[in-house]
Formats: sequence, C-alpha cells, structure tokens
Amino acid sequence: MTAIRHGFHSAIAQAVDTFGATAPNPSVGCALLDAGGRILTVGVHPRVGQPHAEAMALAQARAAGVLDQARVALVTLEPCNHTGRTPPCSEALRNSPVREIWIGAADPNPQAAGGATRLREMPGGKRVVMLADRSDMADLARDCRALLAPFASRVVRHRPWISVKQALDEQGSMVPPPGQKTFTSPDSLTLAHRLRRATDAIITGVGTVLADRPRFTVRHVADHEGRSPRLLVVCDRHGRLPADWVSEMTEAGFEVLTSSDLLSVPAMLAERGVNWAMIEAGPALLASVAEAGLWDDWLTIHKTAGHKTADSDRIDLKSRDESPLRLLRENACSLES
Repeated sequence: MTAIRHGFHSAIAQAVDTFGATAPNPSVGCALLDAGGRILTVGVHPRVGQPHAEAMALAQARAAGVLDQARVALVTLEPCNHTGRTPPCSEALRNSPVREIWIGAADPNPQAAGGATRLREMPGGKRVVMLADRSDMADLARDCRALLAPFASRVVRHRPWISVKQALDEQGSMVPPPGQKTFTSPDSLTLAHRLRRATDAIITGVGTVLADRPRFTVRHVADHEGRSPRLLVVCDRHGRLPADWVSEMTEAGFEVLTSSDLLSVPAMLAERGVNWAMIEAGPALLASVAEAGLWDDWLTIHKTAGHKTADSDRIDLKSRDESPLRLLRENACSLES
C-alpha cells in the first residue's frame, strides 16, 4: 500500500497547484502506476476546456512511451461518465491498459457521476476501489474530500466555499503601523498570496477600499497564466465605491461587482461558476460574516510579540469541514521555488 499512498500524495499535491485555474470544474489529479507500483506519470486538469486529469495522465504516458506499462490509476475524483467539453474519462480508462482504478471521492455532480459503475461493467470491467471503503486510507480520503470541497460546495450547496483571511497584531488589531501595508512575516504573506491565487473570487467591503485602496493582486507567488479575470465583489450599500479604483482594478485583471446585500453574494458567485471565494475585509464586514455564518474556514494570522524571524507568526485555521486551505498550507508545491 506504500505505492498507493505515494501515488495519491503526488496526485493531490499537483492538483492543489491548480486551485484557482479550473472553475467551474474541480481540481483533480491522476497518477498512473506500473505493475511494480512505480509512478509513470501524474496528470492534472489544468483549466476548463482542457483535458481532464485522467486523459492528461494517459496522454502523457503515451507521449513518454510507457502507456503499455500502466496497470493502476489513482484518481482523486470519480472519473466522469458524461460527454461535455471533453469525452468521458471512464471510457478512456476502460480503453487503456489500466486494470485497477482507485478513486479518492465520489463525484457529487449528478450530471457526471456513475464513472465507478461504468468502469466495473462487464465485459471489459476494471477493479475499482473507493478510498471511502478503506479504513486504512481514511487520511487520503479526507485529503481528496478537501481537494473537492470548493467544487462540491458549489454543486451541492449552490454557493462557493468561502475562506476568511484575517491578520492580527500583538494587540489584536487588524490595522498595520503607519506607513506600512502589513505587519505579518514573509512566510505568512506567501501563504496569503497562495490563497489569493487559489481562489476564484475575492469579497471585500467598501470601507476597506476607501481606507486602503487595496490591490488584491497575486504577488510573492506566480499567478496562473492566462486565467480569466478574477471576480472582486465589493459590499457597498450606499454607492460609495470610487469609479477610478474600479477602473484600476479592471486594468489589473479583475471583474469588479458590487452588492448591497452580503447574504446574496454566495449565490451570485455560484451562478458565475465560482468554486472558492476568499474574504479580505475590515472588522465590520468580518463581524457580519461571522454573525451570518457565511464562512467555511477562517484563517487567522497572529503576529507574535517579540519575534522577528520569518516564521514567527502563529497561524490558526478553523474549518467547518475538510478544508482546501489545509491542503494549501501543507502542500509542498513548487510555487515558491
């Protein structure tokens, strides 16, 4: 089982890097192993309209001349069983040399579900193993659910997964010292920008815009190349949003929307295909978010008094379910290299 674990870890880690690029599709990874458990290739779904992870893995193995050696496929999400922008992945796997498919999580989308059943169908059926049926793989099943959480939230609850990011200084204040934009460590800044990169939309309040004129761009890590404009929702009940700031943000690659009703924002974003949204705002809006229970996970960065090292901040993560932000924190990806 060591090879299965290693393969799933590789598939999950590479899929985490695609957070923020695939919406309205999920982030998915697929590892192909040979008979000895060696990883032949790992494929991911890079963005909407491009091949799914299983098709990418099979194509990569074919290009490398090792497809005939593929015996096991490890997929973080149940292979799709419908024809959309791309053909069904269940058929691609049935028509491959793969004999055994391990599935990390069932597909919550009724339009695409049924891949596991199709893969088992005789003649030509494959052996299918669901991680949910393996108690010794419970940790991997949780990771696959965390990877799927943003997509599942939109499909099942009709609202995106919503993460709050909040930074507090030694006195519990969110206000940076005069002349500074932040007071957190370089490591904390990198994490915050990885979260921005991973999300499809940002929610803020007009008070934050008026006070700070924030940019909300992805820095410290590279953003996804060629991604569609990230949505930026400003909660503004009295029409105070400066038009010149909106123009600046549009030029910076955002689609700026306004809302006079915080409670309507999640459904509005889901209708636009947003899987994961983050909230970067001041105390007033965060208090409203907390009171309404609109958050799914809440990241708090605490500046620790008397420490100046890069990793001195204390980071707390509260989550209502398996958190994709946990994977983002744990994933040893290549973004910072």
